[in-house]
Parts: sequence; structure tokens; C-alpha cells
Amino acid sequence: MSTDTAPGAHAADGSVPAPTVVVHADADVLATAVAARLVVRIQDAQAARGTADVVLTGGRVAAAVYRAVLAAPARDAVDWSRVNLWWGDERFLPAGDPDRNETQARAALLDSLPLDPARVHPMPPSDGPDGADPELAAARYAAELARHAPDGGALPHFDLVLLGVGEDGHVASVFPGHPSSAEPGPVCAVRDSPKPPPLRTTLTIPALDTADEVWLIAAGPDKAESVGAALTGPALLPAARVHGVSRTVWLLDRAAAANAPAHFAPR
Repeated sequence: MSTDTAPGAHAADGSVPAPTVVVHADADVLATAVAARLVVRIQDAQAARGTADVVLTGGRVAAAVYRAVLAAPARDAVDWSRVNLWWGDERFLPAGDPDRNETQARAALLDSLPLDPARVHPMPPSDGPDGADPELAAARYAAELARHAPDGGALPHFDLVLLGVGEDGHVASVFPGHPSSAEPGPVCAVRDSPKPPPLRTTLTIPALDTADEVWLIAAGPDKAESVGAALTGPALLPAARVHGVSRTVWLLDRAAAANAPAHFAPR
């Protein structure tokens, strides 16, 4: 099921497109469907621009999506050597730590693809050149983004941002009521994260909002409350504040959509 309208989705000037909401039967179907969408979206970006820039996320649903991409025969239709990969956030842990989003993505998908290593841009680890200082690591990632930005800008052209939705309505490592939710720059350090580990780095809401498309992905009954609140408004939760320039898509399973407004969620 999908719909293209949502209460309060547009800004007063109409500049924020209303979200599309797509509900799938269960988490397995959701992962397979998102994987198929992802392959097509990358192909479309490459057809239009020659390359594709995708911002990856972490979490159990993301890992399932990445495994589904690897299993999809259509993945070979993508020129993976012309895909630029970025991360929306990262746990500030040593390189290779199993809790890092980079480690998860590499194990589930990236290590099995013919990627150009120069186009893969993980966030710095805690044992990297900046040591245990997450602010320096965030500044380093901001500089890396700027190096690949067109026309001297601060950010690359993001074709797609993938975001998981937390039980509290957080996206990336932007948490409700946390200083990270008010950061104006493209990248910030996160200290005292409400979820472990306490140190993280993250793209901010303004940076995420520059993407052509933003996909918010959630599965399971533990996400139903935050999904419902974000789709109902007002836009207080981070998940309700992020929007793609051309399209915002909520990709849910039935359990996560249980509290969504009636015109979104199948009953």
C-alpha cells in the first residue's frame, strides 16, 4: 500500500514534498522490496549523472536490505565502480569493531561488490588519525564531504539517503532533545548519546535534507509509536524533520505502520 499525502507534510511555501508511505507485509518482504528499489534508484542516478552518491545507514533492517541487494540478480545491472558511498552516522569505535555501521555494511554487502575503494567514504574510527576526539573526526569527515562537493559547496550531490528510524524517533545519530538535533553544520560529534556507545559522529538534519531522496525504513512493533508520531506531526521528532528535496519515502512493515494515520496504514 502507498499514499502520497500527509497532514502537515508541506512547508507553508510548499517547498517540502509530501511523503510517500509504502507498507509491506513483514520485515523480510520489506528488506527485499527496499533492495530492489535501491538497485533501480542507483541505476537511474547513473543514467542521469554518470555516478550515484548513496548515504548508508546501520541497524538490523539495513543489514537485511544489504544482504537482499547481494542476493538480487539485478545487482549486476549496476556499475558499482561508479557508486560513491557515504555514511549518515557512525559509532565512534575502533576500525573493524563489529558495532560500527561500516563493519556491518562491509560484511553484509560491500566486501562482495566490485567497488572503487576511493569512492567508499567511511566516517573516521576512534583509532584513526584524530584519535579519540570525535569533534576532530567530525571535522575531518566534513572536509572529506567538501572535497567531493560540486562548485565549492559543503556537500556532494546525494542521490539517496537511507535512514533507519529509532524507537525514540531518532535518525542517523540525531536524537530528540539532544544537541545534535540543533546542529547547523553538515557533520557533528555526538557525546552522551542516549543509546550506546556514548560517542558518535553524524550527518545533521540540514545535511540529510540536501538529498534528492530520503528513505526512512522501519520494521517491527517497537517502531510503531515513533513512526505514528512522525507521520502525524507536528515535526518534533528528528524522523519527522528530514525530507528529500524531490521525494521522501517511508518504507515500513505492517507492524511498524500500526500507529500510522488510517489513510497510510492498511488495517
